[in-house]
Amino acid sequence: MRTPAVREVAGYALALGDDALILAHRCSEWVTRAPELEEDVALANIGLDLLGQARLLLTYAGEAEGAGRTEDDLAYFRDERAFTNLQLCELDNGDFAVSMARLLIFASYARELYTRLSGSTDATLAAVAQKAVKEVAYHVDHCAQWVLRLGDGTAVSHLRMQHGLDRVWPYVEEIFDDSWLDGSLVSMGVAVQPSSLRSATMTAVERVTKQATLAVPDEGAVPGGGRFGLHTEELGYLLAEFQHLTRSHPGVRW
Repeated sequence: MRTPAVREVAGYALALGDDALILAHRCSEWVTRAPELEEDVALANIGLDLLGQARLLLTYAGEAEGAGRTEDDLAYFRDERAFTNLQLCELDNGDFAVSMARLLIFASYARELYTRLSGSTDATLAAVAQKAVKEVAYHVDHCAQWVLRLGDGTAVSHLRMQHGLDRVWPYVEEIFDDSWLDGSLVSMGVAVQPSSLRSATMTAVERVTKQATLAVPDEGAVPGGGRFGLHTEELGYLLAEFQHLTRSHPGVRW
């Protein structure tokens, strides 16, 4: 019989993998739609980084779970309520400013997470984190430059960047919720307590917003619940598109 600790490790890897998988898809939706050709390439590369992280984490989640599920099974054959990603990751892209605000917040959090997780007592999670932290450092820099460019640009770009920040801000609080994570994983040095990342993450985000002459929103937090399978309407539409081909032709090898 598998121990509860192993199942908890699987759940932790799955949650982090779901974050990366869903946000990778959102990034891919900008290809051919970004404001300039170079940005098409940049967001495609960021999406590929996230997809690579997702593949490693979902593969490990399947192995730790011990039920024989592969990364493809977890990505394509789970229903909406079985996904445990943050709601922030699934929000519709909105306009470019919304997507840059979302990416700034998530990448700033991911940089702190993977920096800490690089020292995990779980060798696989540590190895994934050591690779990912180099990638998300670039993600932070890329979206920060856009937030600065738009926030401290024209009156119109400033207004739209502020709207983008206001749109995603209610979903920030869920990032730092500890209630879904088994405390034993933290005490054993396997996982990182989300709330412990709040100070460094928000300091980084607010430093950029201040430089961009943007106001930190006072929008109230939404209930959240993504880690428990409670999602926004947007995830259902995303999965319908993302999973359609594989579910239409189950068992086909490409």
